[in-house]
Amino acid sequence: MSQKERNMLLVGGDLEPVKSKKSLNDFGLETTVTSNRQAYIRQGLAAFSVSLGSMVVGFSSAYTSPALESMKQPGSTLHITEQQTSWIASLMPLSALLGGIIGGALVETLGRKKTILLTAIPFGISFILIAFASNVSMIMAGRSLAGFCVGIASLALPVYLGEAIQPDVRGTLGLLPTAIGNGGILICFLAGKYLDWSKLALFGACLPIPFFILMFLIPETPRWFIGKKMEHKAKKSLEWLRGENADINKEMSELQKSTELFKENKSSIKELFNKKYLCPFAISMGLMFFQQLSGINAVIFYTVTIFKDAGSTIDSNLSAIIVGLVNLGATLVATALIDRVGRKVLMYFSNCIMAATLAILGTFFYMKNSGTDMTQYGWIPLASSVIYVIGFSIGAGPIPWLMMGEILPAKIRGSAGSMVTSFNWACTFLVTKTYVDLTLLIGSHGAFWLFGGICLISLAFVIIFVPKTTGKSLQKI
Repeated sequence: MSQKERNMLLVGGDLEPVKSKKSLNDFGLETTVTSNRQAYIRQGLAAFSVSLGSMVVGFSSAYTSPALESMKQPGSTLHITEQQTSWIASLMPLSALLGGIIGGALVETLGRKKTILLTAIPFGISFILIAFASNVSMIMAGRSLAGFCVGIASLALPVYLGEAIQPDVRGTLGLLPTAIGNGGILICFLAGKYLDWSKLALFGACLPIPFFILMFLIPETPRWFIGKKMEHKAKKSLEWLRGENADINKEMSELQKSTELFKENKSSIKELFNKKYLCPFAISMGLMFFQQLSGINAVIFYTVTIFKDAGSTIDSNLSAIIVGLVNLGATLVATALIDRVGRKVLMYFSNCIMAATLAILGTFFYMKNSGTDMTQYGWIPLASSVIYVIGFSIGAGPIPWLMMGEILPAKIRGSAGSMVTSFNWACTFLVTKTYVDLTLLIGSHGAFWLFGGICLISLAFVIIFVPKTTGKSLQKI
């Protein structure tokens, strides 16, 4: 092909031929590329900033795993019973339930950014309370405050990212909070190997500081500004997120239209059960139910205890660190794949892997509890837990939170998101608080088989009810 023909094709093939000396900027392409690069960098910064809050959430969630074992050591200043152990582990999700309810009102009145930002200081206070605790009551108070902040953050983070990020990178950047949150879990396991419960809490009190600072660098979401009749601020926010040279007129127009529709029909709790909203609301609730009833928080909260009970030949704290590493690595893989493979496909793999590994883990404990010598198979709990966490991290863990921000319509996003988040934490509390009692009632093997059966039901739920959202704008969804 001649240079002349290439030049004609570059501008559509049926226009005037152009001189080869003309640059991409003559066609606006260079500006577009620069604007896209700038947009991705800025949206990446926004996602990273709010994700540091998720790191604090992950650290808070994992804290009980190494800390409870440290509290039980002979030299510990605390003397806790088994019931106190279960309450310390489960108070966080119970308080998160309340935080999720209040968070729905906060994200609508204060804004998404301010709501996330205001959790930083209470997070720090919660860990300080635990670090200087002289009795179990102070530890429970600290865990309750941390849980309240976790509930607010877990609602506000996906709402912010769902509204701030472009559809073509919403899957990848939308999973960043989960990836960094799993990094927080890993940090907790690593630090917990060397620090006792008090020093570990002091370390946790430092984590909200960088999160607090970075949140001042990013804007509020354009959608919230438009809802508050601040069109000028909405435009500036959208320009910052999409790049200074980006054409934002079409997106601004769509945001204004959807917001006007929202104003015409004021949302109420009754609207959640309106026929046209019931489906996305029920799907979000279902995804959260199956996420928690897969038993993930029983595994995370009691990781060290599970390995000790299994009589594993590998150090229990080291096993927990390996699980944390795999958790982080698998989430990074999911982050790279989600916009290419799709949400549903990853959920299929996720549920199949979890069901299989829980069945193996349950069988191991059944044979051990039946008196079979499982010493030579001490590697099975670690291998099963690692593969189980991989399965959870590529699908069942991050995708329900991502899809909550995608499939809930703008009209009910605040109220529905609040209820879905609270329901998630209610399920977390149920699993965490009853895990010890459940193992006493049906044995460790029975608990793991039960969780595995629920994963199979979850697979059917995803196949039948969950829609495809990959690459679609929120308006189209």
